[in-house]
Amino acid sequence: MDLVADGVRLEYAWHGPSPNDAPTLVFLHEGLGCVGMWRDFPAEVAARTGWGALVYSRRGYGGSDPVTLPRPLRYMHDEAIDALPAVLDAAGVRDAVLVGHSDGASIAIVYAGTRASRACVRAEPRLRGIVLEAPHVFCEELSVTSIEAARRAYVDADLRARLERWHGANVDGAFWGWNDAWLAPEFRAWNLEEYLPRVSVPVLLVQGADDRYGTLRQLDSIEAGVRAPVRREVLPACGHAPHKDQPAATLEAMVAFIRSVS
Repeated sequence: MDLVADGVRLEYAWHGPSPNDAPTLVFLHEGLGCVGMWRDFPAEVAARTGWGALVYSRRGYGGSDPVTLPRPLRYMHDEAIDALPAVLDAAGVRDAVLVGHSDGASIAIVYAGTRASRACVRAEPRLRGIVLEAPHVFCEELSVTSIEAARRAYVDADLRARLERWHGANVDGAFWGWNDAWLAPEFRAWNLEEYLPRVSVPVLLVQGADDRYGTLRQLDSIEAGVRAPVRREVLPACGHAPHKDQPAATLEAMVAFIRSVS
């Protein structure tokens, strides 16, 4: 299905009740993700909580409209400040928890630190909390090293073919838009910590102990910086995608958190 937000056609899926009948979980995918790559996980969270779930592919990903390259280094800021509010308005979302993975978690942080709090009087959906899966608030050498390895796998191995299954004609835009931005020398200074003190809703942090794209310093910074309650789950034998590597533990952590803000 397609959703038009601020003139942009976006691929999306909906699970569970409508925004008129229940709050909404809004799933924000990783830097190489899309609707399909979440697989059944959003539907499972919706079924366990009784909430609706909006899952969409950002511009340039999956079956959504293509994006013009190069992406600006502030592309996650742009998604949080401009694109995400338009999506929520177009979908009629009134009351939400953002569930962000990797880049999606960074987008959730910027959104929560700028435009959405329960005291907000602007025409924005109320935000009950944010779930941050494998989040980033600054650039680490580990991230750069792994993203360089992804570039080699895309050019010299089968990563492009594997991603094309999900992104189709968008595959090159999705990959190079993400990869070129993160590997730009200027991106070493990228930092979201200024937004953390303005996050005033509860936060769930979920990260794999074996994440190759970020260390636990990311969680430490978020936990120290926000002014709201924070729950932290570090999962063993788990990489950069806890909802895939440890689905049962990730599901339980998210369901418990969502029920706590219901």
